[in-house]
Amino acid sequence: MILIDPPAWPAWNRVWSHLVSDESHDELHAFAKAAGIPARGFDRDHYDVPSDRYDDLVAAGAVPVSSRELVRRLIAAGLRHRKQPPTQGS
Repeated sequence: MILIDPPAWPAWNRVWSHLVSDESHDELHAFAKAAGIPARGFDRDHYDVPSDRYDDLVAAGAVPVSSRELVRRLIAAGLRHRKQPPTQGS
């Protein structure tokens, strides 16, 4: 399933959402390509999408969820990728 969290992440004078799949990266990449999201928007396990695309992506089938639910579902699916490996003792 394709999921999207609410636009809440400020960067580059915009507010951003995260678009993920809780099934596979292949599903996510196919959805993003069909929606016209550039490949450069992919970051480890999600696409960063600007707030002005949110409604269009929901209309295209992305399911709105909270940011916490989005992360919970990524972890449960084994698709969450950290920026850095955890430090010893973490």
